[in-house]
Amino acid sequence: MTQEVGPLARTLSLPYYEDALPAHDRFHATRVRDLSVRLANECERPVQKDVLAAAAWLHDIGRPRERTGEIDNHDEWATAEAAALLEAEAVSSERISAITHCIRTHSIRSSSPEPESLEAKLLFDADKLDATGARGIVRLACIVGERSGKAGEKFAIIDDSSASETSSMDRPDITLLREWARERLDHLYTSPGRRLGKSRWRFMDEFFTRFESEIGVDGDR
Repeated sequence: MTQEVGPLARTLSLPYYEDALPAHDRFHATRVRDLSVRLANECERPVQKDVLAAAAWLHDIGRPRERTGEIDNHDEWATAEAAALLEAEAVSSERISAITHCIRTHSIRSSSPEPESLEAKLLFDADKLDATGARGIVRLACIVGERSGKAGEKFAIIDDSSASETSSMDRPDITLLREWARERLDHLYTSPGRRLGKSRWRFMDEFFTRFESEIGVDGDR
């Protein structure tokens, strides 16, 4: 096979994102692809960038089905689906294995296996970094919206319980976004990922402090 697997994976993946909501759509896949390659360029060790790009395009193709309850685990489903798609295109079994390992291990869920290859670690980091910084704040809010739709009721209150009357409510507040971002940054595997994570966290920390000050809460508490 002479065709590069990265562009092929993009073509194969796009139909799966047609019904995706903003937090896990093709634009998220594009950002993860671009960011993972950026991190790869900063690595001292060689990286199979074509494998990495292909995995980035395919990593969330199961998200729309998981959201509607058609499947239980988008990681496992996408791993099997990607393998079948690539095999049908005569991609070598070695490359398929490398790509699907990245897909299988990209999630932060406790049930997800640990990424072992450098490409898998870079994909994991890029995916988590897309939930940090300025874009990350917007995306995390979109994820709250996705979960609210799936649950059939509000998943979280975008407020601070200490500054309002939400403290007695069962739903989490704005601190959930801070916790989600911090959790993702604490799990990053690569040095380039951690460096970028520090920069993005500084912005997020300033944002949440500003958010608290706008509703009358002492940001230094």
